[in-house]
Amino acid sequence: MNLYEHTIIAKQDTSPSEVKQLTEKYSKIVEKHNGEIIKTENWGLLNLSYIIKKNKKGSYIHFKIKGNGNLILELEKNESLDKKLLRFLTVKVKKFDLETEYFSKRIVNEKKEITKN
Repeated sequence: MNLYEHTIIAKQDTSPSEVKQLTEKYSKIVEKHNGEIIKTENWGLLNLSYIIKKNKKGSYIHFKIKGNGNLILELEKNESLDKKLLRFLTVKVKKFDLETEYFSKRIVNEKKEITKN
């Protein structure tokens, strides 16, 4: 089994309940194809580097997945047809970093305080 980090970006007008539905939808696809979701992170609404399909922001959802290549092909095929998504990215990794929460409010606030001092 390979390890993957998979991130999807939903349109900025996607409601929190729709984000939850997207998370559940793609989690079920992973489980259906003999994969395992190790961790799911909802990074929230973040600014995009550039405008994509008239959107300046996007709702980010990040998955840590254990599975095979066919699972990723099926996942990306379904995501390419989904009108609520702007982009998706899959990266194969050697091991997961399960401790660091990169987009938690506590870490962001600490970074802001450090730069002020």
